[in-house]
Amino acid sequence: MMPLDSNLEPYPILRYPDPRLRTVARPVAQVDERVRKIVRRMFATMYAANGIGLAATQVDIHERIVVIDVSDTRDQPLVLINPEIEWASEEKRKGEEGCLSVPGIYDGVERSVAVRVRALDEHGASRVIEAEGLLAVCIQHEMDHLMGKVFVEYLSPLKRERIRAKLLKAQREAQREVHRPAAPATRSRRAAPAETSA
Repeated sequence: MMPLDSNLEPYPILRYPDPRLRTVARPVAQVDERVRKIVRRMFATMYAANGIGLAATQVDIHERIVVIDVSDTRDQPLVLINPEIEWASEEKRKGEEGCLSVPGIYDGVERSVAVRVRALDEHGASRVIEAEGLLAVCIQHEMDHLMGKVFVEYLSPLKRERIRAKLLKAQREAQREVHRPAAPATRSRRAAPAETSA
């Protein structure tokens, strides 16, 4: 297990419908200290946002890197570099999903109930993960991000447009809040009188 640093500054998370979320991630050429630093900061970002998974695409890094921790105790970090699904069950189940890039939105998505994934770990070693349940869903969700796909794209065009409009409105309101001028300070009764010209 790699050492995690909760003092690292989280990355800003891209919000849907940011076009950068549609970028297809490229494979990691070499797993080195640069990649491990990205992984550590991605974990810091995911934990700070109370997420269970994060793809590098979501933090504007377009490499095939995923971090996951579906444990209740937040102490089972899983790193997937250049992940590939080798097998997915024919049995599928529809379950409610959310996403750190689509805040406050949850909807049903159909996924395979089990998958087998081959990936590199943070040291560059090859590993195979057999996953089912929540972990399988999370892996599929995060790997979609690496292909430039956000979970809302599984929904109807009408639902997608409503979500897009809602999030754009929230982003505009947040921007207005940031740029709103501060209220003028009220003068204290004990403040000195203003100077007057003679």
